[in-house]
Amino acid sequence: MVYGSRVSNEQNPAGGQQVRVRIAPSPTGDPHVGTAYVALFNLAFARRSGGRFVLRIEDTDQTRYVDGSEQQIFDTLRWLGLNWDEGPDVGGPYGPYRQSERLPRYAEVVETLIAQGLAYRCWCSSERLAEMRTRQQQLKQPTGYDRLCLGKTRDERAALPGFSEPPVVRMRVPEEVPAFQDLVRGEVRTPHPDDQVLLKADGFPTYHLAVVVDDHDMGITHVVRGEEWISSTSKHILLYTWLGWPLPQFAHLPLLRNADRSKISKRKNPAARLKWFQEEGYLPQALVNFLGLMGYSQPDLEEIFDFDAMCASFDFSRVNTVGPVFDIDKLNWLNGHYLRSLPVEEFLAAAQPFLPAGVGTQDLRWIVTALQERTKRLSELPEQLSWLHDGPVTVDVESLTRKGLPADGAAKVLTRLAEELAQVTPFEPAPVEAALNAFCETEGANRRRLFMTTRTALVGGPVSPPLHETIAALGAERTAARLRAAAELLG
Repeated sequence: MVYGSRVSNEQNPAGGQQVRVRIAPSPTGDPHVGTAYVALFNLAFARRSGGRFVLRIEDTDQTRYVDGSEQQIFDTLRWLGLNWDEGPDVGGPYGPYRQSERLPRYAEVVETLIAQGLAYRCWCSSERLAEMRTRQQQLKQPTGYDRLCLGKTRDERAALPGFSEPPVVRMRVPEEVPAFQDLVRGEVRTPHPDDQVLLKADGFPTYHLAVVVDDHDMGITHVVRGEEWISSTSKHILLYTWLGWPLPQFAHLPLLRNADRSKISKRKNPAARLKWFQEEGYLPQALVNFLGLMGYSQPDLEEIFDFDAMCASFDFSRVNTVGPVFDIDKLNWLNGHYLRSLPVEEFLAAAQPFLPAGVGTQDLRWIVTALQERTKRLSELPEQLSWLHDGPVTVDVESLTRKGLPADGAAKVLTRLAEELAQVTPFEPAPVEAALNAFCETEGANRRRLFMTTRTALVGGPVSPPLHETIAALGAERTAARLRAAAELLG
C-alpha cells in the first residue's frame, strides 16, 4: 500500500482545506542554517498557497536543552524576515506551541495505543539493550529491539534479567510498513523500522510520537522537512493510521552539503550556525536569496531574486533531490551585490557594528562608494579600515619607495605635499583631488609614483580607496602628521 498522492500547487494542494505548514526546531544550541533553509521553503509554499506558517518548539529532549536557544531561534528567523503566523511567542488557536507544555496530550495518546495493542511498555535497562545490540552485530543480524517485554506484565518482566523502572513505551511495528508518496521524490519505501520508543522513562515523548500528535492537533496539511526524516516517515504514517487521523502530504528537502558532499554540521563548518551569518556581516536578503537557490530550480528567475519572487513561482516539482553544495563564494558574491545596492545611509547603518574602535560612520562618508564596491561581507571592514585611526601607521623606507618615489628627494616632496594639502578648504574629496593634480604639475612629479608613496605613507600599504577620498576621510591633521612622519623616515 502507498499512502499519500502527488499534488500540484497550481490547484489548492489541500483540496479546499487551507494549507498549514510548520517548522519545528529544537532549542539545543545555536540555530542551524538548515532551520532557516527549511523555514524558507515552508513559508514560500504557505504564501504561494494562501496558507498559514506555524513555528513550534520541540523541547522534549531536556538533556540537550540550552537556555537562550529558543530566543535565538526567534531572533534569527525574524532577522531573515521568515515570520510565522502562529507560535509560542505570538499565540494562535492551536497552542500551546511548545512540546514541553503538551505532555498530558502525549500521555493520553499513548494510553490509547496501549489499549488497542498497538504499543507496549518496555522495562529493559540500557545495559541490556546495549548487550542485545552488540550480540546482534556480532551475529550480523539486523539491529532492533527483540520484543522481550511484549505481552508481559511488570511482574513477569521483573523476574527476568535487565529490568529497569520506570518503563518506556514502544510502538508495535507490523511486519509490513507502508510506502508513501513524497511531493519531491515520488513513491518512497523505507527500511523496516524498529519498535520505536514513543514515550521515554521521564514521561517525555520522543520526536516520533510528538511530531505526529502535534501535526494532527495543529491541523498541519503538509510536512515539509529535511531528507534525514525520510526513514522515519513510515513510522509516522503507522501512527496516523492507527489513530484514525488524516495523513498530511510529505515533502522531504535535500540536505545542505559541504564541498566534499558531507552533511553540513556545526562541529565542522562555522557556516552551519545561523548566527555566524550575522557575525560575518551578511545581509538577510542575500542569505534568503542564497538559500532559495539551494536545491531549487527557478527557470523563471535570474540568480538574484527576492522572497516575493520565490513565492510567486514556488512548486515542489522544482526541488532537486540531490543535496546542494553550500558554496560560500557564491554567497559572498550575492552579498556583495546586495551591499552595493544599498542606499548610502543603509550601508552605513549596516556597517556600524563592524567598524574598528574609534571609527564612526562620519569617517566613512568620503570612502563609502569604494567600500561598497569592494566589500563582500561587513566583517571585512576592520581590515579595510585598519588605517583609519588616530596616531601613526607602521611603514619603512623600502615600502615607501617600492614602485614609488626615489628615496633621493622623496622626503622633500612629501613635506611640500603636506604643506599644500594643509591649505585645502573645504577638506573634501574634490578640492583634495584638485590640489593633488596641481601639485603633480607644479612639481613635475610622476603621478603614479607620487601616489604610491603618498598612499603608503598614509595607510601603511599600497591599497586603499581612491587617494583623494582616503585623504578626505583621514582629515587634514592626520594626513599632514603621517606625511611628515614618512618624510622624517626618508630624511
